[in-house]
Amino acid sequence: MRIGVDAMGGDHAPGEIVRGAARGLQFLGQSDELILYGLQERVEAECRELGLSDPRVKIVACSQVIEMDESPLEALRQKRDSTIVRMAKAGGQGELGALISAGNTGAFAAACQLRIKPLKGISRPGIAVVMPTFHGPVLICDVGANVAPKPHHLHEYARMCTCYARGILGIAEPLVGLVSIGEEEVKGNRLVREARGLIKQDHSLRFVGNVEGRDIFAGNAHVFICDGFVGNVVLKLTEGLADGLFKTIVREIEQEDAGMSRQFEPIVKRIWKRHDFAEYGGAPLLGINNVAIICHGRSDQRAISNGIRVATEQIRTKLNDLIVGQMSDCHEGSLT
Repeated sequence: MRIGVDAMGGDHAPGEIVRGAARGLQFLGQSDELILYGLQERVEAECRELGLSDPRVKIVACSQVIEMDESPLEALRQKRDSTIVRMAKAGGQGELGALISAGNTGAFAAACQLRIKPLKGISRPGIAVVMPTFHGPVLICDVGANVAPKPHHLHEYARMCTCYARGILGIAEPLVGLVSIGEEEVKGNRLVREARGLIKQDHSLRFVGNVEGRDIFAGNAHVFICDGFVGNVVLKLTEGLADGLFKTIVREIEQEDAGMSRQFEPIVKRIWKRHDFAEYGGAPLLGINNVAIICHGRSDQRAISNGIRVATEQIRTKLNDLIVGQMSDCHEGSLT
């Protein structure tokens, strides 16, 4: 197993990325390798400071980095020796079993789609994010890879996410919901109505019908399917709301009584850990013939380490084989 990590990607690169890689070694076997793509002098300096000398860690020197605010496609064309491009190329050539980046999401997703072939039966990959809720983790797809999908793309997402929920989240019979503006069949735009017909006819899925945004946190489904525009808005809104609520709760407790603050501190920490994105490592780009984990731009070493864990789980469970098997009985005409 060879896992590539973009050492220069994210707000805290390369320090937190290298530290996360070091922590992630616990999930690898003795014959596995962790390949750090980055500016060699800076990555080597971080390794020396950390005392990281594990022979399983290799460095691939790159001369360029795609910044977070750059136009993805333009950057991919102009920065061919960037960490993201070099890593995606290696993934497409079969040199890596997984790719992980906390860098420019658009560039990383586009590079993977350009350089790595899609899985058989998949016409458009989707980004699936594991979102912690009061009833346990749920899966939302797509959250940004495809903002203008066709109905059969959403059907593909439903099938892929069902495999992910079973193989990675351990949910034996995942319930699938289609995000809309109402539960009734007539509600929603043309995309939702046509996708609903495809998903409803698929007896391999446990489809619960249309769901609304509030259902994501109500335990009414395990998999929520939508286009990338809606999914990204839901994701960012939820992140902001959760962060604001926790800060408000902590501030109110501190202002009420110092003793109460100390008393509630372990409780707040437990709740925060259950709802912290870093615990889930990153969002898989489902549908490509490799494993690609898109980490949050704010990822710290814990998030990167968990990203490595999730990548190894996908490799060991042979998630892509499960997806290909799930897609094999799709009618060829519905995937064009």
